[in-house]
Amino acid sequence: MFHHLKIIKKIFVFLIVLFFVVFLFSRGRVFDSSELEYGVTFSKKQAVSLGLDWQKVFLSSIDELGVKNFRLSAYWDESEPAQGEYVWQDLDWQVNTAKDKGAKIILAVGGRLPRWPECHYPDWAEKLSKEEREASILDYIKTAVERYKNNDAITAWQVENEPFLSHFGDCPVLDKAFLDKEIALVRSLDKRPIVITDSGELSVWVPASRRADIFGTTMYLNTYSRMLRGYVRYPIEPGFFRFKKNIANLFSSPQKWVVIELQAEPWGPIPYQEMTFEQRSQTMDVKKFREIVEFARQAGFREFYLWGVEWWYWEKEQGRGEMWDEARGVFVGAVN
Repeated sequence: MFHHLKIIKKIFVFLIVLFFVVFLFSRGRVFDSSELEYGVTFSKKQAVSLGLDWQKVFLSSIDELGVKNFRLSAYWDESEPAQGEYVWQDLDWQVNTAKDKGAKIILAVGGRLPRWPECHYPDWAEKLSKEEREASILDYIKTAVERYKNNDAITAWQVENEPFLSHFGDCPVLDKAFLDKEIALVRSLDKRPIVITDSGELSVWVPASRRADIFGTTMYLNTYSRMLRGYVRYPIEPGFFRFKKNIANLFSSPQKWVVIELQAEPWGPIPYQEMTFEQRSQTMDVKKFREIVEFARQAGFREFYLWGVEWWYWEKEQGRGEMWDEARGVFVGAVN
């Protein structure tokens, strides 16, 4: 009996210490709404997949929503469709239009960039050996950075996207040494800060944040689980992200922490344009949009890039403008 009491006492002490540690590391500043900055990740590929005029979507995001911060992607398969032959017209248009409209840009480069299938390799690269493919990626990155580094609308370079989540997507296994080569190459070409991103829910952040001048996390609440075969809400609260940030800060020192991918579109077992309205509403609607925007604020970040501008526009084209109007309120509020 006495032995059992000792065990119970040890467990109780452990739980008290654990609670104290979690409480201590979950603290952090929460910014007032008036201090927040918002942007969007824009993908020409995503807009085209929805049957939209991608240039119209881009212009409307600036002129109608008031977006002033973009994350754009220099997709390798679009930029170099044939080896050694570069095509920049569409990305030129995005970068120059943003600049003319007074918007700022994070430009992502690398083989793994936002949107499925995550790794956007040109067909010709699939036939190369690992060494040849990596040399080609470095050549493309160098060409992209040198092309756009004189554009002062670009505030930072993102190198790869969620590289430490390599099990997600149609991608090779992560080679950390090659990732470091990519980062070193970009640093050698330009002095702007480097953004490294990681999963908010599925990664530990430290390997990514140690390499970052700006660390960007994803942030999702409502999703679809293939393992559970159903829709779920992650059992987390804003303190979860403050905790991870404080722990990562023990081992790294980025200049800035941002939410680089804030969920603002549906997540399901099939592309959302193939889902019913009710299925899409399981993971995103106006109510859930408001919830995650407030959740993100309480998580202690100041800068956010919303994920879903193409979907908002697609919904508007279907006669459902609620999401578009709700998003406009976020950007107008941030400006004011």
